[in-house]
Amino acid sequence: MNNSKQIKHLYARAGFGIRFEDLHDKQNWSIRKSVRKLFKASEKIELLTAVTENIDIRQRPYNTLTEDEKRQLNQDRNKQEKVLNDTWVKQLSNTDAQLREKMTLFWHNHFACNVGNSYYEQELNNIHRTHALGNFKTMLIQVSQTPAMLQFLNNQQNQKNHPNENFSRELMELFTLGRGNYTEQDVKESARSFTGWAYNGKDGTYRFNNYAHDTGTKTFLGQTANFCGEDIINIITANKQTAVFICTKLYKYLVNEVPDDIHINQMADVFYKENYEITPLLKFVFLSDWFYDEKNIGNLVKSPVEFLVGLNRQFYITYQNPDVLMQFQRTLGQVLFRPPNVAGWPGGKTWIDSSSLMYRMKMPSTILNAGVIDFTGKATPEDEAYLASQRKQQLNVIRRVQATVNWDKFLHDIPAKTTHEEIARFMLEPDLNKTVIDEVNRPGDLKTIVIQIASTPEYQLC
Repeated sequence: MNNSKQIKHLYARAGFGIRFEDLHDKQNWSIRKSVRKLFKASEKIELLTAVTENIDIRQRPYNTLTEDEKRQLNQDRNKQEKVLNDTWVKQLSNTDAQLREKMTLFWHNHFACNVGNSYYEQELNNIHRTHALGNFKTMLIQVSQTPAMLQFLNNQQNQKNHPNENFSRELMELFTLGRGNYTEQDVKESARSFTGWAYNGKDGTYRFNNYAHDTGTKTFLGQTANFCGEDIINIITANKQTAVFICTKLYKYLVNEVPDDIHINQMADVFYKENYEITPLLKFVFLSDWFYDEKNIGNLVKSPVEFLVGLNRQFYITYQNPDVLMQFQRTLGQVLFRPPNVAGWPGGKTWIDSSSLMYRMKMPSTILNAGVIDFTGKATPEDEAYLASQRKQQLNVIRRVQATVNWDKFLHDIPAKTTHEEIARFMLEPDLNKTVIDEVNRPGDLKTIVIQIASTPEYQLC
């Protein structure tokens, strides 16, 4: 039995796509076996260890540093940020644990955090990775106690008599229940419960500051007691709305931007019954017939990171200059560890506008064709405007791309006698339209055809 279409879809959603050689080996596998192997490959946890020094733990306060020392500190921070970004992109591009990294990317956006301290960012990212397929509640408590989150949402300033509501509000609005499922009074009472959750500025470890904690009675979501932070998280997760909220986000990430209440409620039933274990929930999704419905195939827009990582994996790309990958991320609107705000990247169709689509469609030829964008005979007014505004900046980027593509391996993976149309069907998730079929059936060498396929709007979908 040939399950190649379903397996291709599974890897597009649970990972970053599948290569010719892998699909050829797996096309006769059952869906159940494919899902089992996917989880097996992601059992190993490869923690990021790029940033080894917490340069924000200083012997002297920042305001006592000289201008030269401040400049050096900023340079050191920028260097760490680049190294961390580059390390994660490489791991996303090379790991066999595709599902774990795909889910780490999901939690990275769910618990969006931007603090400018790469050591803390790496620690938070490794918590996402460790629990990406584990227990949501465990992850939630650990995330809430990281210096990154305590700093980002101001819980460091949350003290009795002066409660700070930032963390309490986002905990409910963005991390668990969703807006409309709690009151302003719940936010206030929750904030009181989290007073004293802080981290030690000298060594960056979590500590509970007993003196800053409000020990008074609180009433939260209809329950009254002398609550602390863990109690609040217990009450929130005991509320099934948390399971519904998380499953809605996961459905939009893995299945379809348009929520299906029946399927989401089925997911929430599993998630809640399994005490917020993520693996049984994902297995339920990947083994459901509706996951493979035509309407759920090739309908999601790849995020910029999914797009770049997918290219890297499919064409075995390595970069001699990692700055280029950060430049690509900036250009397309998703720099890892730099979400725009506490709500994270909105995702979905917001990834694409006229300028980002233009960039995305040029990038494959820029990267795969040794940095040459070929506009021969195809210049449209949009292209001309794009060229005029971006020529200087783009040419500088192209000169610096220094990407190595393993064309020999890519072409060797394609089975003999595969037609251009079959290659397009493999590389594109949506069904082929007439325009694409006509384009790929024109005479041309295989390399040129493949670059054309990767430069279509359809290649932006997964």
